[in-house]
Amino acid sequence: MFTGLVEELGQIRSLRQGARSARLAIGAEVVMEGIKLGDSIAVNGVCLTVTEFTSNTFIIDVMAETLKRTNLGQLRPSDRVNLERALRLGDRLGGHLVSGHIDGVGTILREEKQDIARILEISGPPSVLRYTLEKGSIAIDGISLTLVGVTDHSFTVSLIPHTAGLTTLGYKKVGDTVNLEADIIGKYVEKLLGKREMKEGRDSQQEVAKGLTPGITGTTVAGGGLTLEFLVKNGFA
Repeated sequence: MFTGLVEELGQIRSLRQGARSARLAIGAEVVMEGIKLGDSIAVNGVCLTVTEFTSNTFIIDVMAETLKRTNLGQLRPSDRVNLERALRLGDRLGGHLVSGHIDGVGTILREEKQDIARILEISGPPSVLRYTLEKGSIAIDGISLTLVGVTDHSFTVSLIPHTAGLTTLGYKKVGDTVNLEADIIGKYVEKLLGKREMKEGRDSQQEVAKGLTPGITGTTVAGGGLTLEFLVKNGFA
């Protein structure tokens, strides 16, 4: 688990592309402190495992599924990447909870300067946009940001100079792609509500079934007639 607060910009030192995978060597300083084999590091928001390291470089392996679902397959030597070490129990949660599992890739549609702020409009797939709402949270290339506007096909975020200067978004331009992860809380709320609605639907049908009794002219509701309103209310029409 991560917080979406980028610790530093790393740089791709080398990239070895396989038939269905890639191996990246990333130069870094801050995240190298106390690094161990098997540690999780978010690279542009993607949770990856350290397989080798030296004093100033760590190696990660990226599988085909990850390359397909993120923008990591577009990286080239010397490119900058956002880096964040996994959250430790007791650490401050300065951004929002970020899993490192990318929901989709977006494209920067528009850039606008408003005083000191840099406004970006970004497109997104339905798998991400369904969880977006104004003032909600989203992770863009692993950066925890607040949504300032949402449409059916895109959303808008505002970057302060600090964020633009210390992350990849300061170097991105219109047409570039970004990794997107929707707020994990929204996903769990949707799942819990969905389960509750399914349960309520089953309970309602069971109650209706218990209340139905055979009549001379057909099936009727015990204690009253079977009406269209009753059927609609209980999910039968």
